[in-house]
Amino acid sequence: MQIAIVAERVANETRVAATPETVKKLVGLGHSVVVEKGAGVASAVPDSAYQAAGASIAASRASALAAGDIVLTVRALPAEDIAQLKDGAVLIGMLAPYSNPDLPKLAAKQASAFAMELLPRTTRAQSMDVLSSQNNIAGYKAVLLANHYYPRFMPMLMTAAGTVKPARVLILGVGVAGLQAIATAKRLGAVVEAFDVRPSTKEQVESLGAKFVEVPMTDAEKAANDGVYAKEMSEDYQRRQTELVDKHAKQADIVITTALIPGKPAPRLLSAATVAAMKPGSVIVDMAAESGGNVESTRCGEVVHTDNGVTVVGTANLPGLMAGDASALYAKNLLTFLSLMLTKEGFSINLEDELLAATLVTHAGELRFGQAAPAAASAAPAAVQAGA
Repeated sequence: MQIAIVAERVANETRVAATPETVKKLVGLGHSVVVEKGAGVASAVPDSAYQAAGASIAASRASALAAGDIVLTVRALPAEDIAQLKDGAVLIGMLAPYSNPDLPKLAAKQASAFAMELLPRTTRAQSMDVLSSQNNIAGYKAVLLANHYYPRFMPMLMTAAGTVKPARVLILGVGVAGLQAIATAKRLGAVVEAFDVRPSTKEQVESLGAKFVEVPMTDAEKAANDGVYAKEMSEDYQRRQTELVDKHAKQADIVITTALIPGKPAPRLLSAATVAAMKPGSVIVDMAAESGGNVESTRCGEVVHTDNGVTVVGTANLPGLMAGDASALYAKNLLTFLSLMLTKEGFSINLEDELLAATLVTHAGELRFGQAAPAAASAAPAAVQAGA
């Protein structure tokens, strides 16, 4: 099989879908790899490193796409790239299935397209879980960004000139990103609180040395949120949640929000009124900026300084700010996923495999996504869900 790696064309996307390490393993299985010229430059991977691993370098994007029996990508391909694919090619990447208008074009090309965002959250899938690997990086980077804009120290310091109080950090949403943000903020010496509607996350929060901010729940509400994803709560609960988050946000020096809902706009966690009541010098990092934002004041891709001195960071694609490690982890995720189909003996797609079936959005001329909802996508939450 010929495997093609192309450079990303989405604005500010610095990651790449394969590294010399994964290329070497693919070549070792007897497959050939072609990489678009300059595909890894933004991730600190020169063409020469790919060549040393056994790949060939395509002089043009069109030739790389046309050569690929399998095409690996980070983001969805634009329509003009889809037209360059081989008929029946396999495409694997984060294809934005909920918002991608070009899925029918992939079906028309007879492409077998796998959207990695739809991977079920199971033990077997952990090593292939691109959302977890990338949100782990994003949670770490969010704290570093907050520290960059925060005009004070994060840890408590005792100096000859006096004592500096530690920063108070509030994390909203305790998934992979939120847990990494908690751990990073604690390592930097901050006092950390975290909130999530799922009671099961309390133990994880406290194990990292943070305080769990909890809205009292009825037994029915607890049962409704005893899972991987948060579910929609009653209006009364949402009112109590808003009041509690508002109270703790006003006391915080740094707030990091991570809440996402697959296929829907990000839930609103902080109103403009709450931001207006926060302390001057406070910083908010909205990790959901690309999905509409958890904060009313967020503008995607921008850093907003409010009239009352609060900085709202809406920087997009946080994993892309650490492209070297983000690409390395992502590439390993794809390599493991490929192993479900690709061996020395050949290539086959087993539609009985739950991981392949859940992520396959187009196949044999059919648009599968939205026809029979993949298991991973059918449990979309509608309240606070930590990013991955």
